[in-house]
Amino acid sequence: MSRSPTTRSDETGTQAVLEPLDRYEGSLSNRVYQSLKSAIMSLAYPPGGVLRKNRICEELGVSRSPVSEAVARLASEGLVRVVPQAGTYVARFSMSEIREGAFLREALEVAAVEHLAGIITDEQINKLKRNLRIQAIHLEDGDTAGFYELDGEMHKMLLEGTGFRRLAGLAETAWAQVNRARQLLLPEPGRMEDTLAEHQAIVDALAARDPQAARAATRRHLRQLIKFLEPLEQAHPEWFET
Repeated sequence: MSRSPTTRSDETGTQAVLEPLDRYEGSLSNRVYQSLKSAIMSLAYPPGGVLRKNRICEELGVSRSPVSEAVARLASEGLVRVVPQAGTYVARFSMSEIREGAFLREALEVAAVEHLAGIITDEQINKLKRNLRIQAIHLEDGDTAGFYELDGEMHKMLLEGTGFRRLAGLAETAWAQVNRARQLLLPEPGRMEDTLAEHQAIVDALAARDPQAARAATRRHLRQLIKFLEPLEQAHPEWFET
């Protein structure tokens, strides 16, 4: 998971939430897309909030065209809702979409670790163990953003370790709504400690080259999040679609 955008004051004195475009690579529209997506995923732009294109253009110092392209791309991913004659809004959460995303991510990642357990190299295991050590440091320091950034990197290593080039991208798309919703839970007391233990179980199973243990540990880990997310719909209905 990427770090949340830094809130800062721009030259007008207005609070800005978008990351500067020089932090991203690619075309101008892609960099605008990445900056907007980061703000949406971190809830700097909250569910149901209005996206004002003119304000975005001013904050990022770009014309309307790349902003419109970025918004259209985010709309195709279900993160933005464009209502004709009404406006553009950050999509509210949908529990049905969250459950579907979690189901798809589980199907992909459980299959991935089972495959990886049979082909994983010592170098890959060492990289995963190094990642866990840094996670533990962030946990000790109480650095929630740093911890979950390493969390995301670990899951990406698991998927990319299979050698299937499109797998990580497919999993990220499937997980987008779940990943955004879990920002509401941070920092849930004790959750980082439990997450690190679950990660350790996955890496231990891979180091043992045990496909079944890797499957079980990954499934157990991915299903924990939904247990925490489901009560949020009743606790905060304003964040969810009716």
